[in-house]
Amino acid sequence: MDYTAKLDDALNRLHDEGRYRTFIDIERQQGHFPHATWTRPDGTQRPITVWCGNDYLGMGQHPVVLAAMHEAVDATGAGSGGTRNISGTTVYHKRLEAELADLHGKDAALLFTSAYIANDATLSTLPKLFPGLIIYSDELNHASMIEGVRRNGGAKRIFKHNDVAHLRSLLEADDPAAPKLIAFESVYSMDGDFGPIEEICDLADEFGALTYIDEVHAVGMYGPRGGGVTERDNLAHRIDIINGTLAKAYGVMGGYIAASEKMCDAIRSYAPGFIFTTSLPPAVAAGAAASVAHLKTDQALRERHQTQAKILKLRLKGLGLPIIDHGTHIVPVIVGNPVHTKVLSDHLLEDYGIYVQPINFPTVPRGTERLRFTPSPVHGPKEIDALVHALDALWSHCALNRAELAG
Repeated sequence: MDYTAKLDDALNRLHDEGRYRTFIDIERQQGHFPHATWTRPDGTQRPITVWCGNDYLGMGQHPVVLAAMHEAVDATGAGSGGTRNISGTTVYHKRLEAELADLHGKDAALLFTSAYIANDATLSTLPKLFPGLIIYSDELNHASMIEGVRRNGGAKRIFKHNDVAHLRSLLEADDPAAPKLIAFESVYSMDGDFGPIEEICDLADEFGALTYIDEVHAVGMYGPRGGGVTERDNLAHRIDIINGTLAKAYGVMGGYIAASEKMCDAIRSYAPGFIFTTSLPPAVAAGAAASVAHLKTDQALRERHQTQAKILKLRLKGLGLPIIDHGTHIVPVIVGNPVHTKVLSDHLLEDYGIYVQPINFPTVPRGTERLRFTPSPVHGPKEIDALVHALDALWSHCALNRAELAG
């Protein structure tokens, strides 16, 4: 077996399809984000504006967060020193879990090193707790949810995206006595659309199913205190397990689930992804707790975020660019070809100092390749003007289609 040749074949396929991804070496500028410095492969540098980051609210540079992290580093050092079961649980971890439980109105929360791990570990563990469990999963669920459902060895059903009628038909076809769980998201990150939370909760009640929602792209940004779309719509009490991240709106790192005391206790006791993983550094937990606490009271920051997203969408629509607008903060611009998407991304970076990564298959279906922009409160008029003018010029230069403009 020529192993090197096999690796070459696999990588060449990505190159041939225009899907090969290149790391962009950037250095964020604390206090000046979204501005950063890009180090090219040849070692030269140029200033750029980051338009594809997940630090949605700029909390990664907020003084409250930085002060909490500095204080924890000075008090405890760098790492946690172990798993949560073996010397890796600190006052900072417990404080963060209490903040998260309060955020979602749940009895408890359980902290993981990422939301990916939280989804994977929880969904793959649930069939151990509920033998015979059938999981009903939206077809556009995040890869971490898909992996958790796939690995658990139990029965699964995939329902069409946001199709409540299809979900109902699947539930009706299964044994009424079988334990069931419906797994879905509140905000789907690639199209930026909302899940039909209330309708799914109604079905769960009717068929005796548990509910599991991924609020990764909503926590911190929706609801009076940042509890996500479930808080905004007063539905959190109808969700059995809420998954969220600390690496997006909260600007730090980590993931979690919020649920009943018994659910969290069972997951922490049975999930290998929790049991055998070193816990987050205390400083990270401290920064995340400070961020969660701050955003419970900073509604103005959330409002500025939504305003900037609306402005960008309006400007891009005015150019006739094919954007998807479902009313969330995510701004996808459809290109529809992986090679063209990469060309646009490269030109934006090199010619205009605008950094946005191309989004290709398998993250999105073939033919829907896109540039996905994530405006934030710190993307001001100057940054938006520069982006709009650059996209206008490149769209014409590459002879890409535009939507028909009304009037």
